[in-house]
Amino acid sequence: MKLIVAVDKEWGIGNKGDLLARIRADLMNFKSLTSGKVVVLGSNTLATFPGGKALKNRINIVLHPSEEYHPDNTTVVHSIDQLLEEVKKYDTDDIIIIGGASVYRQMLPYCDTAYVTKFDKSFEKDVYFPNLDEDENWELAEIGDKQVSDPETDTEGGLEFYFTKYVRK
Repeated sequence: MKLIVAVDKEWGIGNKGDLLARIRADLMNFKSLTSGKVVVLGSNTLATFPGGKALKNRINIVLHPSEEYHPDNTTVVHSIDQLLEEVKKYDTDDIIIIGGASVYRQMLPYCDTAYVTKFDKSFEKDVYFPNLDEDENWELAEIGDKQVSDPETDTEGGLEFYFTKYVRK
């Protein structure tokens, strides 16, 4: 399994239930890496999508404890055990964990690749991702060229960021 996340300098990933920044290039990278794949997410992450609707062109598996929770175009599982059973139906290379923090924490041990967009800034944040630079089980395998956000299309212009890839040792 793989995961995809965007982090700031302290590995923060969100604030008050939202992303730290909406950067078109990052969203396009996300779309490119997840289209046609199986995405695994929590219900809070689903709620941040436009209209709270499942992502198109992907199989959406949502982790939520309530048996009454049934968003359209999703498969809902109620525990990590159920989730692990459900994902057995798919090629592990096609499964991508997309958040939020609780789902990342629980699924990180099952992942072998992490696509991390690293923002070169410290944002106000209240949710974090584990720092893979400090985790002896992970190594930085690739770092892309420096990117700069565009004030015309992004929530913040002039933000420097990098697309990176970590792999489990």
